[in-house]
Amino acid sequence: MSYTFFLLLLTLVHSTFSSLAPTDKAALESIRDSLTDMPGSAFFSTWDFTAPDPCSSFSGLTCTPLGRVTALSLGPNLSGSLSPSLSNLTHLTQLILYPGSVTGPLPPRFDTLPLLRVISLTRNRLTGPIPASFSSLSNLHTLDLSYNQLSGSLPPSLTTLPRLKVLVLASNHFSDSFKPVSSPLFHLDLKMNEISGELPPAFPITLRYLSLSRNSMQGTINALEPLTELTYIDLSVNQFTGAIPNSLFGPAISSMFLQRNNFTSIANGTAVSLPQGSVVDLSHNSISGELPPSLVGADSLFLNNNRFTGDIPEEYVESLVNGTTKTLFLQHNYLTRFPWNSGFQLPDSVSLCLSYNCMETDPVVGLSTCPIEVAPLLSRPAIQCSRFYNHSSTG
Repeated sequence: MSYTFFLLLLTLVHSTFSSLAPTDKAALESIRDSLTDMPGSAFFSTWDFTAPDPCSSFSGLTCTPLGRVTALSLGPNLSGSLSPSLSNLTHLTQLILYPGSVTGPLPPRFDTLPLLRVISLTRNRLTGPIPASFSSLSNLHTLDLSYNQLSGSLPPSLTTLPRLKVLVLASNHFSDSFKPVSSPLFHLDLKMNEISGELPPAFPITLRYLSLSRNSMQGTINALEPLTELTYIDLSVNQFTGAIPNSLFGPAISSMFLQRNNFTSIANGTAVSLPQGSVVDLSHNSISGELPPSLVGADSLFLNNNRFTGDIPEEYVESLVNGTTKTLFLQHNYLTRFPWNSGFQLPDSVSLCLSYNCMETDPVVGLSTCPIEVAPLLSRPAIQCSRFYNHSSTG
């Protein structure tokens, strides 16, 4: 008699602490009905709703002891759409959709999911705007909706969420202006969208990674001056103007991509050595003046297609000779002298391009390794150099 009672009790405990809650089971059935395995995918092969314990047998599912779904990872290689029933998984802390061909809008009701900390729905074909209900996700730490076809304005509340650290919306069709940022972000990636206007007046000093490449933004980047801990910054292919803050060239930076904008100068400031292995690309701007000491020491330095003038500082040559700098592109400027000593020897690993400047001769002819698209002329025509310097002196 006691043994029978024990088995009954054990069955009851297992049922209480393992079985899927009815509301969550209904939500998962709806999610399953709205998605399909693509050819070659077998993600849903384990989703048997007659199984005694879906929490332990379903792929991509994590539950509480009481059978409430806390984490849902879908895919990869699914098609279909995201069911609005996702909003019924009210204990969800993590929602992941791996790359596939899922289409349609995001579910509208995220306000019923207050525990969400991670949303990652990348590399699918989701469309439409970000729902306004995202503003209620006060516990959200990471939001990644990159490489979809989402559109509309960025909700103002998105960059004010109090615990948001990682925001990745790259490669969508978001438009309009960039909203103020007060979330404690350390990673912000909005590249390859259609965002216009100027930068917001301030960014969180916690920011370490910033990518706004390939948008239609303009104005100065003075708002970035306090961000001395940035390790990665990419503002390339925009319409930014004015001076580049000297503070960005600090010991923390490892990658800086500001090419193909309309910058005109590098602000004066205290020179700080760039870290070993850093990459700096300021090419295809309108930066004038002499080469600043703040750029010495970069592993790869692209300053071509600007309006730099004067002699190349000896520190740049020393950085090449000692192997600290491995790539130095200075072509298509108005530089007048490369202080080369016949006793110097460039390491085999160095790539140096000085073509199309205002030097009378190439002092390291035979050693320069310019990209194939660079014009074969070693120097600018003298008339161009004369006109440029005469205009500069009278201006």
